[in-house]
Amino acid sequence: MEDRRMKCNQCGKELKIENGILKEDCLQVKKEWGYFSRKDLQIDEICLCESCYDKWIAGFVLPVKKKKQTEAV
Repeated sequence: MEDRRMKCNQCGKELKIENGILKEDCLQVKKEWGYFSRKDLQIDEICLCESCYDKWIAGFVLPVKKKKQTEAV
């Protein structure tokens, strides 16, 4: 069985997937731009490793809303 590979769009770090399971977590975003944007009908997909995500949100003016889960799903 062949393993797929994912890379962080910010730093280029390779994130390994084994048997269809991502072995380290990352933020995956898929944005379908709409009518009122300058990117109408464009679809962007990005992946950020946890380290790059932490650096990114550290620069936010308003903090990220965080909630704790009581169990993993």
